[in-house]
Amino acid sequence: MLKNKLLQVTIVLVLVLFSFYYTNKTIDIIKQTDPLMKQIKEESKKYEEPAEDAKIKENKITPGKNGKEVDYDETYQKMKRYGAYNESLTVFKETTPSISIEDTYDKFVTGGNEEKRAVSLVFPIKNDSNPREIVRILNQEDIAGTFFMDGLWLENNLSLVKDMLNHELEILNYNNRYEEIYFSSAIQYLKNVTGKEANYCYANYDNKEVIELCSKLQLHTVTPTIKITNTPFQDIKEKLQNAAIISFPINATTEIELKTVIDYIKSRGYKIVTLKELLSESLEK
Repeated sequence: MLKNKLLQVTIVLVLVLFSFYYTNKTIDIIKQTDPLMKQIKEESKKYEEPAEDAKIKENKITPGKNGKEVDYDETYQKMKRYGAYNESLTVFKETTPSISIEDTYDKFVTGGNEEKRAVSLVFPIKNDSNPREIVRILNQEDIAGTFFMDGLWLENNLSLVKDMLNHELEILNYNNRYEEIYFSSAIQYLKNVTGKEANYCYANYDNKEVIELCSKLQLHTVTPTIKITNTPFQDIKEKLQNAAIISFPINATTEIELKTVIDYIKSRGYKIVTLKELLSESLEK
């Protein structure tokens, strides 16, 4: 008796599942043959933009760019409710590159996508650095910088770090060393302070020790496109380019010339953004 009841329940469930499947199939067929859906698909061709792969050359990489295509189902639902085709109701979705910077950690990131009319300002903080004046200038100009700080400096300057939370903060090294146990500990400590995950490492040149450790920790290693020397304004005038990562030493000369540098970059039509924004493959809004 129990077996018969179980068999009956099983048959009912199977019939319900098949009914649900075929109902959905029927709805989908009707939707795909609807003149409205056909028009959406025809018109969508003019909106489509293919994704662009990240560019890799030897041990260096720069970001690609997401593509764009029409979300047929969402667009159809909105226009169906409207009662007719309406271009302004088109819904888009981004497509991702086959080769993306997002999951590539064993290459040095040397800049953003060259189409971006934007740059990032990067400041490595060593043990004897005092970035207070740099931070004050950036805050005054409403510019977000990216600071790479020595882990030992972080521990000894916590009050200043808490005043820098509107900037992008990353770990540079630990007492000028790249020992995993100390480096990882400093990253965790920085996360506890900022509430954010670390994303980047910094190398002045193609440093094998840095990239091996940072790749292991799934952090991207950036090297500057432009390394500022003792003549910041002159360097920028000669070398400014799209999507540059611009690295500044923290010293008196940078403090004196930084505002002039920022004004010049803006006057050339460049946005100054964080590394995260510069290296993002998402489409600009």
